[in-house]
Amino acid sequence: MAFRDSVTVTVVTYNSGRFIKRCLESVLEQKYENFEVVIVDNASTDGTADILEQFSDRCRIYYNSENLGFAAAQNQAIALSQAEWILTLNPDVLLMPDFIQALVEAGQLDPKGGTVCGKLLTIRATFDLPEKQLVDSTGIYFTPTLRHLDRGSQEVDNGHYLSFEYVFGATAAAALYRRAMIEDISIQGEFFDPDFFVYREDADVAWRAQLMGWRCIYTPMARGYHVRNVLPGNRRALPAVINMHSVKNRFLLRIKNMTPHLYRRNWLSITGRDLVVVGACLLHEHGPAPRQGRIHFQLVFLRTGEPAGSAADGESEGAQRARLTYRESE
Repeated sequence: MAFRDSVTVTVVTYNSGRFIKRCLESVLEQKYENFEVVIVDNASTDGTADILEQFSDRCRIYYNSENLGFAAAQNQAIALSQAEWILTLNPDVLLMPDFIQALVEAGQLDPKGGTVCGKLLTIRATFDLPEKQLVDSTGIYFTPTLRHLDRGSQEVDNGHYLSFEYVFGATAAAALYRRAMIEDISIQGEFFDPDFFVYREDADVAWRAQLMGWRCIYTPMARGYHVRNVLPGNRRALPAVINMHSVKNRFLLRIKNMTPHLYRRNWLSITGRDLVVVGACLLHEHGPAPRQGRIHFQLVFLRTGEPAGSAADGESEGAQRARLTYRESE
């Protein structure tokens, strides 16, 4: 194919020394030719900067003086690019050599395909393959309780997910976004909402894109590997600050994107899940992080005022399409 579509790979690092060298090597070995790499480091203290210097002749690297979070740093990287496509990439991801090419080819199939994702498989933190190859993500979907999950997560990779298809959205660990969609759905010039800081910002983008009439394409031809640290079953083992952002962002998603029709349709399951989440926070989450989360949530709510991503009457064409593509749990 002609490598005419330009791509910028945007990577945000924060104490990513264990992974970043192997990640960038896999990016620079891509068969696709028309791409660049932009890296934003969020004030790492573990030697990540020393590793990045080894790639300074092949990548554009920018250093923040403080940790601004994944969302804000990705917005920085996107603003530094003029490419037709943006590939957001976590530093703990390894790409197969034809990953970018496969994503771009899939994106060219549908001009309303604003997001493209491939098949991510699990890999250990040492970047060794597990004995049983498991799926990490083939896109994301929402359940009637408004949980968003990775499609196929932790399933044995036994030949499933081999068809091109539309999915609700993509994990930003390795997602290709069309420039036209980025410009269309950005709010005050920001694609990822910096209020999310980290986690669930990709679900917010996916939901907003659906409301605005964009689609997400899954292609099985793009394959990569991802070190997954956060899973629904290991929340209690995570630092309190991570759980704080996760819970906070669950409700921010609602404020920004919920339509009246969707709430009326699923209010019972939504309320039940909310009670479980709030109860778990009251029983298990203590200390400064949960309090900071409550304060931050209140400030964000006062600033946003009303759902920023929702149509005023809840009945726009984009909202109708979003409801049609809304997936129930299987």
